[in-house]
Amino acid sequence: MPMIDVKHLSKTLGTTTIVNDLSFSVAQREVFGLLGPNGAGKTTTVRMLTGLLRPTSGTVTIAGYDIVQQRRQAVQTIGVVFELPALYPQLTVEENLHFAAAIRGGERAHVLHIIEQFGLQAYRRHEVRTLSKGWRQRTMLARALLASPRVLFLDEPTSGLDPHAAATLHQTLGAVRDAGVTILMTTHDMVEAATLCHRVGILNRGVLVALDVPSALVDRLPNRMVRVTWWESGQLRRASVSLSDPNTPAFLHNVLAHHRVLEMETTGTLDEVYRQLTTGQEM
Repeated sequence: MPMIDVKHLSKTLGTTTIVNDLSFSVAQREVFGLLGPNGAGKTTTVRMLTGLLRPTSGTVTIAGYDIVQQRRQAVQTIGVVFELPALYPQLTVEENLHFAAAIRGGERAHVLHIIEQFGLQAYRRHEVRTLSKGWRQRTMLARALLASPRVLFLDEPTSGLDPHAAATLHQTLGAVRDAGVTILMTTHDMVEAATLCHRVGILNRGVLVALDVPSALVDRLPNRMVRVTWWESGQLRRASVSLSDPNTPAFLHNVLAHHRVLEMETTGTLDEVYRQLTTGQEM
């Protein structure tokens, strides 16, 4: 059973269709990236998936519960971290977590465990307003995981973080995934999406224009090249050959077998895929 199952989901406001016939599923422990430019329908989609917005048509099930017909049960299985802060700035980290636990029926011992799990011990008595964005993000993630959700929704989780804070958060998300939690995240960072996500869906103008493993999407890019640098007869040599050229495999085999290769790279990134699909170009 998919942990997230979306079938023919649409949202219309007046005469404007924001999300159009969206279908996809996300398996347990999968990290799924929902990508797209501003206005593509990502936020509207996440709001429908988390029960904050009612769909115009289609269905969403979370951990087997229909988000409209069984909203109470569905919401109890999810945790949410939106880009905008959901913490009380004048309360301490610990007070924020205790307040959230009281609402969800959590216990004090579990709050202390979460504080330790997320490395928040040194900041537990600090007011949230005094924290850096990285520590606020970690606190919001801890808050979302207090109720041991089966599905976690993240909206731009590393937006505005420095590289060290982003890397630390990535490690934390890896541990969350390994613990069995399914993750759906939105991001504008294509490197992050390619690194963290098992699969990505790309939205453009409310339509899902691509859905696959990041590497598979990159493999379908046209005009991909292999750039190779090697040492031959006392000279440095370089070449760029097309992956679509039938002679390329033999050429590369010869270079690798008979010469000292210094560098070899393949062109093509998820960012290129994203730009082509969201600017109207054909892949």
